[in-house]
Amino acid sequence: MSLSIRRASLTFLLLSTRLLLADVLPTPPSAASTPAIPVPSIHRSLARITTTSQDPNYREPWAAGQISGGVGTGFIIDSERILTNAHVVSNARFLTVEKEDDPRRYTAKVQFIGHDCDLAVLKVNEPGFFKDTVPLQLGGIPEIESTVAAYGYPVGGERLSVTEGIVSRIDFQTYTHSLVDAHLAIQISAAINPGNSGGPVLQHGKVVGVAFQGYSGDVAQNVGYMIPVPVIDRFLKDISDGHYDKYMDLSIATFPLQNPAMRRALGLADDDRGVMVSKVAAEGCSDGILKDGDVLMAIDGHGIASDGFTVLDGARVQMAEVVERKFKGDDVKLHIIRDRQEMDVTVKLDAAWPYLMQANTYDAAPRYVLYGGLLFQPLSRNFLEAYEIDDLRVRYFYDFFLEDELYKDHPEVIVLSAILPDPANTYLSDFKDGIVDEINGEKVKTLDDLANGFRKEADQYVIKLLGVGRPLVLDRAAAEAARERIDQRYNVVKEQNLRD
Repeated sequence: MSLSIRRASLTFLLLSTRLLLADVLPTPPSAASTPAIPVPSIHRSLARITTTSQDPNYREPWAAGQISGGVGTGFIIDSERILTNAHVVSNARFLTVEKEDDPRRYTAKVQFIGHDCDLAVLKVNEPGFFKDTVPLQLGGIPEIESTVAAYGYPVGGERLSVTEGIVSRIDFQTYTHSLVDAHLAIQISAAINPGNSGGPVLQHGKVVGVAFQGYSGDVAQNVGYMIPVPVIDRFLKDISDGHYDKYMDLSIATFPLQNPAMRRALGLADDDRGVMVSKVAAEGCSDGILKDGDVLMAIDGHGIASDGFTVLDGARVQMAEVVERKFKGDDVKLHIIRDRQEMDVTVKLDAAWPYLMQANTYDAAPRYVLYGGLLFQPLSRNFLEAYEIDDLRVRYFYDFFLEDELYKDHPEVIVLSAILPDPANTYLSDFKDGIVDEINGEKVKTLDDLANGFRKEADQYVIKLLGVGRPLVLDRAAAEAARERIDQRYNVVKEQNLRD
């Protein structure tokens, strides 16, 4: 993905700069100065992770979800920490780790997790786990056609497995854990199977990647992907202050300026420099600083070519890499041409929240309001997949939430997702899957707005739904009288959850 606009599952996603990280972060000094760990000692650096997880239940959000288990791999890094994939420990309720030649299982907990880059750091509750272990050091980006070795516990095996492969591609891939974030990924000719996830990929005794995803056999055989060191290093730097801020976005879309006629129309020299800003997200950090039609000529002093590439560290890379190496609150200096006038502007980086609606969500309970047997929930990827809604209006609000800036009027899209049948809500089934617009004349922009509306005393609650000619009317006295009956009948233990 470029600096422009993110797409996933045919959905127009918001303006990410997250995909390019190539060889832009320096090798940590410790990796360069510390002798490589001997490969035969790798068993002293690995951890077999057993996870007991519980997925949220979006169809009955007051009820606990299904409990499942899985096995993954992690490896020891500095400060007595274990690095693994986020998807290995997502929604975890209980974690244990084991090491080779030790029969004990040690309890662990997630210290930091980055769902956008599929990485996590674990801490073990018992310091004795780290006795006789050796932390691995980070290396660099391996060369194409060079050999690497992936270590882990695939398909639930209890003993260490080693698989060698060839580096076949260094490219940008969507990280399937979130399904909307994409970063640099390295393809290797070695299968990455369940259980391999989170394991180190080594070259010359140093970590060059973390195994994290692969193709199923009916798509491609013996093809796997690893998260490269620059992404790992950025994650570790981000959490060094005790908090993970995630990747940042300029929140713009750009258009290449390779067409000579367009360049002449814009008054640009015939020097193949500059790209046009085609979209500035209303909720992004560039809003009010950049404008549609601006021509970006340089970013942090690096000239921008007409195809959106620049040169960093002697390599030609997409200009998004300049942002990839930065963190929340950092400045990005841009030299632009606006209305044929050159000027300099500065953007302070911050995250763009609207795209999260279309990302997989983990480690958070579903948010909802249940009143009078009517269940209301915010639209999200998890919600949509749970209900498999095919209502065209709901699909439009999901698919075009970013492109059409629907988040301006509806920061949260509140859907009447289900009706628990009761005399208090008889004849309301036609309103199911409707999007709430107002309650008693007050706009509903968030789930909190709806909850507040139900708290206000009224004889009736008149709920207007988008695109529906008649309102949903709920008698307050009848709804209050039905509360205990509905809760008992449908085993409702909590009537709302407004926070994650």
